[in-house]
Amino acid sequence: MLIIRDYQFVSAEDRGATAAIGNFDGVHQGHLSVIELARSAAPDAPLGVVTFEPHPREFFAPEAPPFRLMGPEARAHRLEKVGVKKLYELSFNKGLASLTPEEFARDVIKDGLGLRHVVVGADFCFGKNRAGTAADLQSFGKTYGFGVTIAPLMEKGAQTVSSTAIRAALSAGNPRLAAEMLGHWHRIDGPVITGEQRGRELGYPTANMSIDGLHQPAFGVYAVLVDVLDGPHKGSYHGVASLGVRPMFGENKANLETFIFDFKGDLYGANLSVALIEHLRGEEKFDSLEALISQMDADSAKARTVLANL
Repeated sequence: MLIIRDYQFVSAEDRGATAAIGNFDGVHQGHLSVIELARSAAPDAPLGVVTFEPHPREFFAPEAPPFRLMGPEARAHRLEKVGVKKLYELSFNKGLASLTPEEFARDVIKDGLGLRHVVVGADFCFGKNRAGTAADLQSFGKTYGFGVTIAPLMEKGAQTVSSTAIRAALSAGNPRLAAEMLGHWHRIDGPVITGEQRGRELGYPTANMSIDGLHQPAFGVYAVLVDVLDGPHKGSYHGVASLGVRPMFGENKANLETFIFDFKGDLYGANLSVALIEHLRGEEKFDSLEALISQMDADSAKARTVLANL
């Protein structure tokens, strides 16, 4: 998949694509329906996605709590898996933010990227102060010679599928509901970092990962599926993970600590993708290390049962 970050320098061979436009945080089922509409709108054209980095919400409110379901690398990987050939990951800056809706349609979509057809969700807003609507984009498309399809919002039961709804499900400790809307398990991706190595002393060596910049699901213990993406231990495993601040050991920065069942080896520096399957319990502080170890034994047994029944 080709990644293009500057709409002002797009080569002739990279023009003429059909593309879905949006932030695509999570690449959930609603996003996938928009991408499929883009694919079907011009089957003979390269399939593209136009998105923004940083996320506009991060740009306008950098001090706000982390909210993203996935980082840009994980998003790009997921988009490539669903067949996207050209990812226009545009740098969101003052210049782009200041464009009027018509300037965005003309300067970015038509003159810059040279898109043949675009697809947006019914709630799509664009341009300075989010002044442009999906209907406005259709009008500009007629003026500037590109097609526009407006995708309806996707419903899952009584729930509109959205990144906001998925965050709410994860915050409530319901990763299965989040997965129904995502169309895949919610995953935390990243390299294994050096931790305090307490797990090793307790008989539960863990692979530690940062969750900086990401939405924080409910703290606690999860049954997880683990993909080691590179290195000598590359493969898929079952495990149990603790997500939170580790109250047993004082004030700590939130992270993810994963114990992989029946695994021996060094994972430092390896890249992992950890899927949250079931929230087993909330985060707790125990009276003793013995009580903690006993609970970890119980958590592992429960996680094995959950994963065996997937």
